[in-house]
Amino acid sequence: MTNAPTPALFDPAAAGWNQFRWHEDGFPTLVGPFWSKREGDGWAYGLLAEDKHGNAHGIVHGGMLVTFLDQILGATCWEAAKRDPVVTIQLNTHFVSAAKAGEFMEARGEAVRATKSIVFVRGQITVGDRIVATADGVWKRLGAR
Repeated sequence: MTNAPTPALFDPAAAGWNQFRWHEDGFPTLVGPFWSKREGDGWAYGLLAEDKHGNAHGIVHGGMLVTFLDQILGATCWEAAKRDPVVTIQLNTHFVSAAKAGEFMEARGEAVRATKSIVFVRGQITVGDRIVATADGVWKRLGAR
């Protein structure tokens, strides 16, 4: 029996990604680390899928994908709201394909419309050219009436 070499895991830092720390504590620190990289006027976000992100079927858990989307779309809304605090009102998610441990997932969001009180956003997670999940949602600008 020949043992195949284990492929090296993707190194986000070596590829120009920076750790994305929206919060120094709390839930996001339990499921990350998340990564970010400037792209023109926007941002790309990343997550290296690990065994801890998996489900019983050996793929990234849907709850983890939703968490990733909630984080990056929230950051997109925060920017669109001129960095005022925002919270999720609604998040619609569509699971398109599976991701596995060892894959580097990238996510991008786009603010569709920002009003005085809410921000509409959409985005997707990809692995290479493969779409893993898409989402759209609405975020509330805190303090807005």
